[in-house]
Amino acid sequence: MKRSLFMYLFFFAMLFVIFQYMNEKKIFEKQENKIESQRSKIKKHKEDFQILNDSIEKLSNEISDVNYFTLQGNGNAMSYIESLGFEAKDIENFVREYIYDQNLKKGNNTLIPYEGMKGDMKINKLKFLNHKWIQADFTDGRYWGEMILEYYVTKDRKIEFHQVSSLMYPAM
Repeated sequence: MKRSLFMYLFFFAMLFVIFQYMNEKKIFEKQENKIESQRSKIKKHKEDFQILNDSIEKLSNEISDVNYFTLQGNGNAMSYIESLGFEAKDIENFVREYIYDQNLKKGNNTLIPYEGMKGDMKINKLKFLNHKWIQADFTDGRYWGEMILEYYVTKDRKIEFHQVSSLMYPAM
């Protein structure tokens, strides 16, 4: 009887060990699959991250190239403005406000060399190219055009404008 009891205990212990082994093996395989899945996700994200970094670098270079022809992006133009005792951003805002204030006056904006055909000609957008030139977009609601303005800001904050060139687009 003792012998059969030990045999049953031995058999039960073997079954318990086999059960534990199989259970731990399944847990181990599940964890290994999860780790491998996470590794592949990390690898994919690294590739995506590299693509994003490359895109960011490319866009930064393009923005740098575009910003070169702006007052804020041109170091020489900013130095010139600062040598007059002004900040480039302040001059830009001052000139922009002056130009847009001309839009508020009744009739055509006096800086635009064309008469409006369907309404008053007003300036829509401005781009400061440097410390001397501004590119402006204007329209009367139907017809539109662009012009280059040359501007001077005196030490007593007076603004002088000279129209360099302009064009009207044909109506479509």
